[in-house]
Amino acid sequence: MSLASLSSPARKAAFRLLATGLSAHAYAQALAIVSLEEVLDRAEGFARGRHLNDYWVSVFGTPGSSSPWSWRFEGHHLSVSMTVVGSTVSPAPVFFGANPARVSYGAHTVSRPLSAEEDVAFALLSSLSPTELSLALVADVPPPDIESGTLAVASSLSPAGVSATSLNPASGALLAQLVAVYLDRLPSSLADELSPSLESLRFAWAGPARPGVPAYYRLQASDLLIEYDNTAGGNHAHTVLRRPSADFGADLLAEHRRAYH
Repeated sequence: MSLASLSSPARKAAFRLLATGLSAHAYAQALAIVSLEEVLDRAEGFARGRHLNDYWVSVFGTPGSSSPWSWRFEGHHLSVSMTVVGSTVSPAPVFFGANPARVSYGAHTVSRPLSAEEDVAFALLSSLSPTELSLALVADVPPPDIESGTLAVASSLSPAGVSATSLNPASGALLAQLVAVYLDRLPSSLADELSPSLESLRFAWAGPARPGVPAYYRLQASDLLIEYDNTAGGNHAHTVLRRPSADFGADLLAEHRRAYH
């Protein structure tokens, strides 16, 4: 169901549902992202009719049943999926984007919902030693978008980048802080279950090492994939948190096409 088609009480219930899957500050980020649809519509001369009610709620299966079920809140630059199997909740994928990523008035920032995702990453990058940076930098030119895309099943990406266990203490602390930026989008009970081991954690960067220009990074662990890109002119950001072994699962339509067409 589209938010635009819901009554006011039902629309409020949809936002309350979204709030159950996000921490308080991430819920604020999500609503800032939703409101940017009106800002982007103005920037595009109101040509596409974007609006902040163009977000949708989907439920798969029967909530509260013993069988697996899930819900998704999704629209432009926001997609939050929660899959429930018994008492276990798998909170992935969680996609936050922003266009424009930054709105400024002179030297003042008016809106920048993904500021921590960018600032902590650049702090980490600047803390790396030359050897560590050479391992982390996997390409001089960033990819055009997040590399996991919209695939039903995310997989590990290569090259993996620099290992967390090989970083100097300051960089290691910043890497842990960057992982926390993404995990802290979730309620603490869900975030704690996704915390990766240092032995499996890798950090990779592509593109120039300075803000305001196209860039990309990713964080990978055994069951965690985090990607960030700001590649469309340096003011259009995408971020995603995925679980390669436990998010969307099967692509039933693709399987049907392979089998019967």
